[in-house]
Amino acid sequence: MATSNEILKKNCPTLAGTIAATLKDPASDRFAEDDTQFLKFHGIYQQDDRDLRKTGKKYIFMVRLRLPGGVMTPEQYLACDALASRHGNNTLRVTSRQSIQFHGVVKTGLGPLMRGIHEAMLTTLAACGDVNRNVMAPPAPAWDGLGEEAREQARKLAVALAPRTAAYHSIWVDGVQLNLESPEQRDFNDPLYGPAYLPRKFKIGLAIPPLNEVDVFANCCGFIAIEKDGRLEGFNLTAGGGMGRSHGNPETFPRVADVIGFLPADKVVETASAVLTIHRDFGDRTNRKHARLKYILADRGVDWFRQELESRLGFQLEAARPFRFERSGDDFGWRRQADGRWSLGLFIETGRIQDTPASPLRTTLREIIQAHRPEIRLTPSNNLLLAGLPEASRTPIDAALKGGHVRRETELSRTRLNSTACVAFPTCGLALAESERALPGLMTQLESLLQELGLGGEEIGVRVTGCPNGCARPYLAEIGLVGKAPGRYQVYLGGNQAGTRLNRVFLENVRDSELTGQLRPLLARFAAQRQPGEQFGDWCARVVWPEQAQPAG
Repeated sequence: MATSNEILKKNCPTLAGTIAATLKDPASDRFAEDDTQFLKFHGIYQQDDRDLRKTGKKYIFMVRLRLPGGVMTPEQYLACDALASRHGNNTLRVTSRQSIQFHGVVKTGLGPLMRGIHEAMLTTLAACGDVNRNVMAPPAPAWDGLGEEAREQARKLAVALAPRTAAYHSIWVDGVQLNLESPEQRDFNDPLYGPAYLPRKFKIGLAIPPLNEVDVFANCCGFIAIEKDGRLEGFNLTAGGGMGRSHGNPETFPRVADVIGFLPADKVVETASAVLTIHRDFGDRTNRKHARLKYILADRGVDWFRQELESRLGFQLEAARPFRFERSGDDFGWRRQADGRWSLGLFIETGRIQDTPASPLRTTLREIIQAHRPEIRLTPSNNLLLAGLPEASRTPIDAALKGGHVRRETELSRTRLNSTACVAFPTCGLALAESERALPGLMTQLESLLQELGLGGEEIGVRVTGCPNGCARPYLAEIGLVGKAPGRYQVYLGGNQAGTRLNRVFLENVRDSELTGQLRPLLARFAAQRQPGEQFGDWCARVVWPEQAQPAG
């Protein structure tokens, strides 16, 4: 039997619902349940402030941009900064898919915010929902020139795979309700997605070895650039990755993608479209927990998938070309670009751009961007790059950051620089435990422990999520913490810095106050027993399993 979401989509394939009518209703501070599902396709989540639930629900909205490759002009960034003040909670959140989220938006602010986004030549369409989400690409200005080619592919994919409904423009730009009784709208059938769209979300990432900033194996569909002598030869296709799972349900699991084969660069959009239609046609529409593309690969196998894909493409993929990833994560500090200009990588702890008593980070960034007009690059690790800067900008930008008490890479541990977290409390309705608000304090404790054990200069990738859906991709981390209940986490160990290996459950249910105590004996063993140059995740994969691991429950 089809899920309720499937019935909703089929009954209203325009995705309009009664959103426009509810927007104009001053008596309501929220949308009906059916409309909250349609809102996701428009890049909007209806939430409530969970810190205030004891005194009654205060409904708020999260609004997410669709930004292929995480690239923004300075004008677009400044527009978003201003919109966050007028209609949000005075913060911007860099997401794990290279986008921006507005938080704390109330219903009366939704319309003005969405119009402001449109006026900045940005969009939120398909940032959420059962469609292709934001396409990720390497954020750093390429030293070899390949990065811009990957970002151009991301832009092409975003356009080709966007839903064609007129509802988005009608509601948020024109401010009118579509006539759903007209034959054109009643019988609307998206040319790519069909009347019911996808069974679940679909994610694409492009990566350029040896860096795997986008965690390409966590995506439903991935393209790994293959170059020779600085020239792009094509891409290896990956398929079937995904992080989400559910506690207590062994039929749900994280999965790294399979490498399917090699294709020329001019076939990327065609191939991604074909992969998407396989998900559309074979995905499970009776169980949303089993509806991601990864379960098609897990259930039917790689050989079946390749044959089905090639039958849709009308050509055969070549054998995958050799490649090697060395690490994920970001580069920080000043770097010279291929064109001779400079980029600056800045660590944004937990991705939250805000002013605090310790540092007016948001104001400092605004003033730098106003004065120097860099291109903005958002990273999958919640950080930010200022790109395309002349040599003359370096000294004044450094001075502005120092004056704003913005902590630089030289002041932070390598482990903190390689830490990420999802939003979780107080806004995410799925959160079971703290994540963003807990990570800074947790990293301080971990840094102290590493220093005590003689590992102060070590880089250990740490990722925290407030629930098992895995938005910060914790199942690839050397240390992954997954919220299980308030103040309690599963501890995963043994991912690698290249982002190519899943970790495993080490501890099932640990209090937040006991996390570093539980990790102490293991890190002490690592310090004493590691091989020269061996990283913590690799040591765990080699030594810890299976004698130290507790089975998942």
